[in-house]
Formats: sequence, C-alpha cells, structure tokens
Amino acid sequence: MEDSLFTKIVRGEIPCHKIYEDDLTLAFLDIHPIQPGHTLVISKKQVKFVWDLPDEDYQAVMATAKKVANRLREAFPDKSRVALQIEGLDVAHAHLKLFPFNSAEEFHNKPDLQGEPDHAALAEIAKTLAF
Repeated sequence: MEDSLFTKIVRGEIPCHKIYEDDLTLAFLDIHPIQPGHTLVISKKQVKFVWDLPDEDYQAVMATAKKVANRLREAFPDKSRVALQIEGLDVAHAHLKLFPFNSAEEFHNKPDLQGEPDHAALAEIAKTLAF
C-alpha cells in the first residue's frame, strides 16, 4: 500500500497541529474542521480500516480518543457534546474524528475543503488543546 497522507504526517514529512502523541497514536487538528477543535486521532500503523487494526493499536486509538474528547470538553465548555465519527472516506488510514458541538446543524456542518486553512487559528487551538 502506498504511504498515506497520515503516514507522512507521522514521519514528520508533512507538518501538523499536534495535540497528543504516544508510541501507537497521534492526534492533530483537521485543517478543514467541521467545528473548531476538530481533531483526528490516528494509529501510527497504516491500516485502511479502524476495524482491521490489531487489538493493541485499536485499544490505543480508543484510549487516545477518550483523552482528546475530555480535553475538548475542557477547552470548549460552551459546547454540550463531543462527536466521534468513523467513516474513512477521505484518507485510507485508520482514524477517528472528534469535535465539539451543540446542535445537529453543527454536527452536520460541511467544511470548506477548497479554502485555505487558517493556520494561525489552528495553532492557537492546538496550543490550548496540547497535552
């Protein structure tokens, strides 16, 4: 399998707004967020589907997701929920999407994938969320 965008991020070939990292996982901000704070939690092991991860890696991804979700709750107290999405449509590399939201409208927001990312705003959010 060809290296995914996320594998290149893990190796440091592509920069990211990192929130958390351990031996098995990496969490970083999505550059086209559904909502501010939209974080991707990935396995460092390139596997196409979350369900195909070895148990140790799957459990590590879920443990990291819980840490990140709790951090999002702290950082965005005006949001009543933290969403978890697993759909695997954009990048063929096991990952979870987490983001704070209040309403169905916020949950279903479609980000502008063609727009230029606001790296200054992302850097500020990353600083707030970083472990």
